[in-house]
Amino acid sequence: MTDQIRWGVLATGGIAARFARELGQVPGTELAAVGSRTASSAQAFAAEHGAARSHGSWEALAADPDVDIIYIATPHSHHHAAASLCLRAGKPLLVEKAFTLDLASAQDLVTIARERELFLMEAFWTRTLPSTLKIQELIADGAIGELVAVQAAFGIGLDPDPSHRLRNPELGGGALLDLGVYPIGFAQLLLGEPNQVRAWAHLFPEGTDERTSISLGFPSGAVASLYCGVNGDVRNATIVGTRGRIELPWGFHAAERFVLHRHGADPQEFETAPSGLHFEAAEATRCLREGKLESDLIPLSSTLSVMSTLDAVRAQIGVTY
Repeated sequence: MTDQIRWGVLATGGIAARFARELGQVPGTELAAVGSRTASSAQAFAAEHGAARSHGSWEALAADPDVDIIYIATPHSHHHAAASLCLRAGKPLLVEKAFTLDLASAQDLVTIARERELFLMEAFWTRTLPSTLKIQELIADGAIGELVAVQAAFGIGLDPDPSHRLRNPELGGGALLDLGVYPIGFAQLLLGEPNQVRAWAHLFPEGTDERTSISLGFPSGAVASLYCGVNGDVRNATIVGTRGRIELPWGFHAAERFVLHRHGADPQEFETAPSGLHFEAAEATRCLREGKLESDLIPLSSTLSVMSTLDAVRAQIGVTY
């Protein structure tokens, strides 16, 4: 591995473009190559984002000897196929969330990575943000006492037509994997793995979830009330403790500010650095330099735990892919 960490990006959609733009904010990195299933798409992406090389297949990117790590940015319906191909080619990976369509596929990727001693990390970018780290620090210091509840909702206010990706079960459509992963991941980051899962949903005619409500119970006695929806525009969260609460306003998943309410004290507002995908890229880069096989901020155990909850929710609301 060179002093410069050479990134490859697999796929050329919107999230891949955002990652490529923000990678430039991470010192000691470069966008070395991009891979797509069509040469023209890869060439256009490389030209726009300054990648040194473009590849017209996933296999060619995975085989590129001048790529140190690959970011998988396909729709989540293709994560397992793309990631397993790259792992078997010996490439460390950062895989966009939701990590896979189900727990079994996620476990398979973890098994492959561990057998080959390759770094693997879910691109759960919100867990690497300064605001998230500060909130965890405050909670660990007892700022709001013992945690008793988390409320989080993520809806995007769309009314997609039947041809839209979010209504297509073959692409893992619906609110749950695109949006529900945020409130579920947020709750489990703070409260651990639930021992009770209850869910209700309204489905599109295609069989994917239009909106879903989720209640989680935890061994500590804490509870979480969560919502995700393709329609219904909402993105806020509250963390409740025995001695106060933390409120995250609009855009909790990408928070740059939050308010701490302690019992008997004036509210205290915190502002942190602007959010972005470069924090997850920096974390993966750091881990790769240090020879780590997984991130302390996003351990594979947490990825599998969230996937287990997503599976339990899907079983209850009747969504299959």
